[in-house]
Amino acid sequence: MKETHFFYVPDARTAVGLPVEEAQHAVRVLRLKEGDEMMLMDGQGTFYRALITMATNKHCSYRIVDVLPQKPAWKGHLHLAIAPPKVMDRIEWLSEKVTEVGIDELTFLDCRFSERRMVKLSRIEKIVVSAVKQSRKAFLPQLNEMTDFQRFIEAHADGRRYIAHCYEEVERVNLFDELRRPAESDDALVMVGPEGDFSIDEVRMALEHGFISVDLGKSRLRTETAGLAAVMMMQLSKF
Repeated sequence: MKETHFFYVPDARTAVGLPVEEAQHAVRVLRLKEGDEMMLMDGQGTFYRALITMATNKHCSYRIVDVLPQKPAWKGHLHLAIAPPKVMDRIEWLSEKVTEVGIDELTFLDCRFSERRMVKLSRIEKIVVSAVKQSRKAFLPQLNEMTDFQRFIEAHADGRRYIAHCYEEVERVNLFDELRRPAESDDALVMVGPEGDFSIDEVRMALEHGFISVDLGKSRLRTETAGLAAVMMMQLSKF
């Protein structure tokens, strides 16, 4: 059975050709040619079955033959806000894996104990797009610039909001148990801190703004592992 190849084309409905990088991959790497079928995704919930009408080294034109609207694969809006680890490879790994599992929004946090104060979103965006194509997701997650911790919690005053941390002196509930509890909204936002955790003052500030204190289980996890675990728990509770 011939594999169906997916390409990300934000304006797929109105465009007549693949973006340059996608076109080069289609023609030079995959060796697609005129008459071959491919699937386009706009990242906004629609797939398009298309036929290639022209293929050159830098251009790949197409004609849409079928429009396939997709339904969301899970309930609610799932949002991970995380302080990125120092090593860029671990940020990229996290971004790829949470996209494959399924998430609606990813925000990078600037916290008191943050090891990294800046993230180059252009690189992360390419990784997320690749993960969306590989996992055949119809919706592209929203990526947000690095955001100050206090400004972030003040801007998110509604919905089911959680802060995951390791302070034993602050009462915590298990995130998965909490997510399975009936609630008015299926939306969920989980914050995960840096390797040194949030500061105790940040945890208390979040609680004062209505966030719920949670743990991710008995194991002590690295930042990127904790972020993936949180997304897995959100996913498993929303099907």
